[in-house]
Amino acid sequence: MRYILSITLLVTFSCQSPKKEIEKKASLFSIVIHGGAGTILKKNMTKELETKYINKLEEAIEVGYKILEKGGSSQEAVEKTINVMENSPLFNAGKGAVLNSDGNVELDASFMSGLTLDAGAISGASKIKNPISAAIAVMENSPHVMISGKGADDFARSQELELKTNSYFITERRLRSLNKVKENEVSAFITDNEFLNNQKYGTVGSVALDMHGNISSGTSTGGMTNKKWNRIGDAPIIGAGTYANNKTCGVSATGWGEFFIRSVVAYDISALMEYKDLSIKEAARIVIHEKVAKLGGNGGVIALDNKGNVAMEMNTSGMYRAHMDSQGNKIVKIYADK
Repeated sequence: MRYILSITLLVTFSCQSPKKEIEKKASLFSIVIHGGAGTILKKNMTKELETKYINKLEEAIEVGYKILEKGGSSQEAVEKTINVMENSPLFNAGKGAVLNSDGNVELDASFMSGLTLDAGAISGASKIKNPISAAIAVMENSPHVMISGKGADDFARSQELELKTNSYFITERRLRSLNKVKENEVSAFITDNEFLNNQKYGTVGSVALDMHGNISSGTSTGGMTNKKWNRIGDAPIIGAGTYANNKTCGVSATGWGEFFIRSVVAYDISALMEYKDLSIKEAARIVIHEKVAKLGGNGGVIALDNKGNVAMEMNTSGMYRAHMDSQGNKIVKIYADK
């Protein structure tokens, strides 16, 4: 009788243990977001404005978290989370996009699926209310990866995405910023690097891992204030501003785009993990603090690996950022960790 009981317990434990492990693994999910990095100092921030940023970051990440919690896809979580920030005048994306030298918006966005390595992007659009949704539509409903300018607006119209006139995007805050940059401009061809180094690179982005083990990454921006000649930064460029691969991680970047393009920031973090077996935090640290910084660039990244580990790395004084894991633990920060 004792032998029968022992065998029964052993069989029961052996059968249930792997199942519980599978269920535990399947329930793992996480999401991380950013609202831009740069010279963000507490001494320059009013309490009222600080509260607005924190509340909006919380609102955005909770939208994505609820989607993931219900078993939704990382793609939907990233899109809807970024939509919240695109619809806010606080961030340099969508409604709050900065203005080019002509006083108009030029909107960029990109998205990548870690499951399929499919990607979509738009650049230089001027009418798309939610650029990240257009980037996803490019991925899903076109044979292309990137569409630009008027073509991007026309494509968005064909997809029945919401379009807005230029007046929707222009805010008093961005007009003041444009005028300030123009005052500090050295010439039509050279911009004061010291002035640029003291700006906030207001890209928004999100990376999510869903219960199915799929990673998605997205980035959306208005680019650089006073940009000329249809300048394009890293945000819409797959591998520079956005990257996702289920084998390693997902990344969304924010910073001085020219340096992030040259450093292939988002892909390099994934490559360091895949080929050197580095952790997500160490890979992000090396790329931001050693590679980008060595070139003279600044900014930050958010990154999430396939086990739910997160990195929020920057070489600036601040980065609007938030993270939630599958247990509901939430981190919302603005300033760099001391």
